[in-house]
Amino acid sequence: MPAGKSQPMRVSHDCHRGGALAYLAAYDVHHARVIGRCAATTGIAPFTALVTQVMTSEPYASADRVFWVVDNRSSHRGHKAIDRLAVQFSNAIMVHTPVHASWLNQVEVYFSIIQRKVLSPNDFTDLDVVEQRLTRFEDRYNAAAEPFKWKFNTTKLNALLDRLHRHEQADTNARLAQGRLTPDELTGATT
Repeated sequence: MPAGKSQPMRVSHDCHRGGALAYLAAYDVHHARVIGRCAATTGIAPFTALVTQVMTSEPYASADRVFWVVDNRSSHRGHKAIDRLAVQFSNAIMVHTPVHASWLNQVEVYFSIIQRKVLSPNDFTDLDVVEQRLTRFEDRYNAAAEPFKWKFNTTKLNALLDRLHRHEQADTNARLAQGRLTPDELTGATT
């Protein structure tokens, strides 16, 4: 509605959802190569399809070991997922990042690039356009990318863990001093 006396203009915004698309990708940290695929949903079947796509191509099919660094999403969580992968591909080894530490997985760096360079702004007309744009970007990325210069080494990891341990210890000591934590709670004993 147009603006009036002491009345600002009113605007109505309509939002039309076009559905969702899952983009799953594997990142070869040595060659800066992405192997991705789009699926209608996430889950065990789409993840297994990605693994099969990667593990049946060279150099992964003939490699002695291929490490799959994954977060703790339900499609690849726990020992069942590790066993499922080992049965399917004897040279594949699944490694889980710690909970809330998916930033340790370099494919997450690639996903952040995708978010900034491909998906923003989110003004796609339909899912086919999104899939085409993801596929074209993946091809272009693979042609030009170089491996990430990963600067977080074991020394820095140990320093971070020590700092977290000191912080936890200081918090525990403060809670004990304030009477918010009993010695039994500290040792895990229950009454």
